[in-house]
Amino acid sequence: SQKPVRSRLNLTKLLFAPIIAQQFCKAHFVLGKVIVLMEEILLNAQPRNVIGKQVSAMRRAGNVPAVLYGKQLNPPLNLQIDEKTLKIVVAKAGRNRLIKLSVDTDNPRLVLARDVQRNPISGRIVHIDFHQVSMTEKISTDVQLVLVGTSPAVTRGEGLLIHGIATVRIRVLATDLIPQIEVDVTGLVALNQGLYVKDLKVSEKLEILTGGEEMVAKVVPVKEEVIAVEAPTAVAEVEVIKKAKIEEE
Repeated sequence: SQKPVRSRLNLTKLLFAPIIAQQFCKAHFVLGKVIVLMEEILLNAQPRNVIGKQVSAMRRAGNVPAVLYGKQLNPPLNLQIDEKTLKIVVAKAGRNRLIKLSVDTDNPRLVLARDVQRNPISGRIVHIDFHQVSMTEKISTDVQLVLVGTSPAVTRGEGLLIHGIATVRIRVLATDLIPQIEVDVTGLVALNQGLYVKDLKVSEKLEILTGGEEMVAKVVPVKEEVIAVEAPTAVAEVEVIKKAKIEEE
């Protein structure tokens, strides 16, 4: 008697899952795959009046100095943010995920993390810049290229897969930003076959600014290295000759 109830629950989840997902994420079709953007990222900040040597004391108290730039901001806003919270947000957002930044009680601003400065020894964040974006103006940014799959030529042991450029420059509205572009290399079936920027298939909302002839990945032949090893007898002969000369003397 419980099986029909369980079936109805599963059917309800299937029917409403797309609606629920649509409220929290967006999808982009890239090279036949769907890249799902995660939930929005929230961050709180406080205005900062501390400058100069006093900043060190602020860092010891667990806060990181920050600056918010933008076309509508003149001068930029000096901020301070809780270090532990900022560390988590930077790890999630990277450079291409929008952050909803709230300063005091003001309405949240959509920003991107830009210049992140770290202590060279501890790796702790010591300063960060944010850029406030417009919802109606396109921005240019670099997006990571991630190779997925395995080339059949590599699987057969005929070649090696070499990587070309690691990022491409794109122009897009801030709301359509993607964290990365996946590049499927399973289509590289022959030696010397490659994938180039012009082969990338991305959403129509994205404009790739990087030159189309830039190489992304290529299968090259495996080269056998021949290492010449000197015959040990040569060393022995030299030693014998030297010994003979000494005896003659």
